[in-house]
Amino acid sequence: MSQLADLKGYVSYALDCTRFRLVRDESDVENEELVFAPEMAHQIFGESESIFGYRDLKIEIMASAGPLDLYFDISYAKKVEELQTEGLKADDVEKSLASIVENASYYTNLDEFKRVHASKAPSFRPVGTKVDEFKHPLDGTEPGSRTFEVYVSSAEDAEYMKFHTRLEMFSFWYIDGFSRVEIDPLWLFFTVYERYELENNNGSVEGDVSNVRYATVGYVSVYQYYSYPNKVRPRISQILILPPFQKLGIATRLIKHVCINLLSASKAPFCESFFRIFPPLQSTYDYFRKKDNITDITFEEPIEAIQHIRSVVDARRCKQLPAFTREKLLAGFSKEMLHAARETYLINPKQCRVVYEILRLGVTDLDNEEQYRAYRLEVKKRLNMNYSRHRRDLARAKKRGVDVTAAMCGLPSVSERIESLNAEYKEVEEIYGQVLQKLLAEH
Repeated sequence: MSQLADLKGYVSYALDCTRFRLVRDESDVENEELVFAPEMAHQIFGESESIFGYRDLKIEIMASAGPLDLYFDISYAKKVEELQTEGLKADDVEKSLASIVENASYYTNLDEFKRVHASKAPSFRPVGTKVDEFKHPLDGTEPGSRTFEVYVSSAEDAEYMKFHTRLEMFSFWYIDGFSRVEIDPLWLFFTVYERYELENNNGSVEGDVSNVRYATVGYVSVYQYYSYPNKVRPRISQILILPPFQKLGIATRLIKHVCINLLSASKAPFCESFFRIFPPLQSTYDYFRKKDNITDITFEEPIEAIQHIRSVVDARRCKQLPAFTREKLLAGFSKEMLHAARETYLINPKQCRVVYEILRLGVTDLDNEEQYRAYRLEVKKRLNMNYSRHRRDLARAKKRGVDVTAAMCGLPSVSERIESLNAEYKEVEEIYGQVLQKLLAEH
């Protein structure tokens, strides 16, 4: 028993012992201010996110900021094999890390990593077609403003995909349920980079191309689904912004830009028959609207943070449309709103309904009991739709002679449903309020 208790000291929590660093300059290797932590590790080390067999385990993962060449350093004070145990072995940490890196392309020798970084960083340039450039802060006039660029690439681009496999290594630590994409020409990747210049301490002139460097920021992956009979329904699948670049509004900008320029700069064919119908696409949103080749844009099970950003972007757009005036919002959800949102901004019906509810809350007088009650009832009716449909289906089945006793017993009572519905509504209104606060802060 005492021996088992001793072994507890050889269990490490992966999130506590793992650290990341993006290296722009060789001195960054030792810069503690650049360190950031992972958000999850269950996809690498199992559901418990624990590592057995080491005391004082430390995992250092460094990546050259641009090309993302990787360096792994695994250190510890003591390893369990050094004890007298009955066949217990330490987890193979390097093997677990190697499993999330394509072709095991990483370095374990720091000097070698530094040499590779020094040789590749100066010449690294984004792969693909540039579709956007913006500043942070957005006006770009403040001292120290930063420049970001967005490039679109297809999964058919072998050069990009070789780079993307290194970027995907981070996705295992920050995107729950992540899996690598298959090589499929229908995948598009919108990748963000920060463009910066080295400090002029070597006599170089500002604006000198040889002085320009790029750091990888993150990406959005999009799959181009076919939409009958001859259209495209793009689905935004994965979004990753690396922690050093978060809270700069990049995800919001990226989602907005992807929704506007989706497919615009891609040379990836949807299929031969598709491009016989539609010629090579131009890089403007107006072209898409005129050609009417995109049904709408959807998101693949967006996490709460991404859904929030999406709602802010879509609500900001739709509030400018004639279909979403105060009078029309108070009159209720309409086909005019559905049509305007889809035709103008490629917003699908489900998201259009969310946008409507957000904007209607914004024009509802909460001190007017009749107006506020009408709003609550409409939202609750939508929230209760599946429950009501299920009860109707069971009632119909019962009329046909089907025994639905067990199914009915599994349903909450009316009072229980009302209680849970009120809780759901309060949560929805709170989220909508946060979106409206964001919109108000922009004015």
